[in-house]
Amino acid sequence: MMYSVLWSQKAEDALAESWLDASNRNSISIATAFIETALGQRPFRVGNPLGSSVNRHVVIPPLGIVFDIIEDDKKVIVQSCWLAG
Repeated sequence: MMYSVLWSQKAEDALAESWLDASNRNSISIATAFIETALGQRPFRVGNPLGSSVNRHVVIPPLGIVFDIIEDDKKVIVQSCWLAG
C-alpha cells in the first residue's frame, strides 16, 4: 500500500531555502524525488529510528530529513529538512 508524503511548512521552507542556496540545484531535486518515492512506498525501510520506529531520520545527500510515519492513515510527514554536507 502506498503512503501519502506530506511536508510540514517548516520542512517545505527549509527545502526551498536549501534549493536556493545549493550550488547544484539538480542534486536537491533528485534527492527530493528519491525521498518522496521511498517514503511513499516503504517508509519503515528508510533511515533510522529516533526513539521510536515511527519517528525517523535519513540523509540522502545532499539532504537530511526527519519524518513521522502515521501508519493508521498511511501518511508520512516530513518534519524538518536540511543540507547535509
